[in-house]
Amino acid sequence: MSFADKLLKYQDFPFASYLAGVTGADIERTLAKEYLVERDFLNLLSEQAVPYLEIMAQKAHQLTVQNFGRVILLYTPLYLANYCVNQCAYCGFNVTNKITRKKLTLEEVEKEALAIAQTGLRHILILTGESRFQTPLSYIETCVRVLKKYFDSISIEIYPLTEEEYGQLTAAGVDGLTLYQEVYDPVTYDAIHLAGPKKDYRFRLDAPERACRARMRAVNIGALLGLQDWRKEAFFTGLHAAYLQDKYLDTEISVSLPRLRPHVGNFAPCFVVSDRDLVQILLALRLFLPRAGITISTRERAEFRDNLLPLGVTKMSAGSCTAVGGHLEEATEGQFVIADERSVREIHAMLVSRGYQPLYKDWHQL
Repeated sequence: MSFADKLLKYQDFPFASYLAGVTGADIERTLAKEYLVERDFLNLLSEQAVPYLEIMAQKAHQLTVQNFGRVILLYTPLYLANYCVNQCAYCGFNVTNKITRKKLTLEEVEKEALAIAQTGLRHILILTGESRFQTPLSYIETCVRVLKKYFDSISIEIYPLTEEEYGQLTAAGVDGLTLYQEVYDPVTYDAIHLAGPKKDYRFRLDAPERACRARMRAVNIGALLGLQDWRKEAFFTGLHAAYLQDKYLDTEISVSLPRLRPHVGNFAPCFVVSDRDLVQILLALRLFLPRAGITISTRERAEFRDNLLPLGVTKMSAGSCTAVGGHLEEATEGQFVIADERSVREIHAMLVSRGYQPLYKDWHQL
């Protein structure tokens, strides 16, 4: 069984009529429960749950402190390359976009690593466009061996791999995977992925599970909010995380909540996801998945990120740049425009001022 089988059960589910039928009494019953089931989670994503957001926030805060304490893990992305063979309508790295393409040399990777390590960060997320020719697995593996000298945790956000390939990178020193399905609705997925290997919906959908089977320590998933009805996409994201969490007890499962951001190209969000909507998604996820990590990246503006802290956040990026080689000089266009440009030091100071402990390292490989 894979998560695809779970999705099939909801193929003909009447989301609109179900959500319209949720009542205040349903929300109150859900909030009175200690453990939520799938329909409870959907209830909390309904319009009827909006008047209860404050109560949800109090419970979400309590659960987060209970399971994670007042600790926020910090990390930063490092873009190794922006070569891509896919034609994804929503992405700045789209193969048809006229941008400067670049791949870091090993010497440049080391210089970037040193610059990041000097900020104190010990967790890093490495990213590439999706091009097995320009950034083959051998290149990723070699970069990881360089980065191991500077970081205790190395996560990847690259093209989907086979289970054997994930095992190969795990052996090289990678301990985390971030991979967004982008959109769970298969019709929308097909429409916005115009060409390239990323058009294979099922291969991407099953990739997080392949990483779990390859003994990846941490797996982070998410939907790119703005491509479809956010209530359904948030629901399927939560179900996907719950499926992985229940099946792979030794893997740390977390969820990101990325909203579409401006980028090179003309694509505009198909569905508006307001700040209030994002808050509701965050709260519902925390109540449904008390032990899952939740990441809020620099896609969100500084003030909003700060205010989201007590609602369930456990991980934040800092000192971010979406350009290749951007930690030393921005030589290429970024994948998208970030909204929070604060340095690691500034994020650290903000967290301390709000009573949180910035965490630079929570994992060490022998």
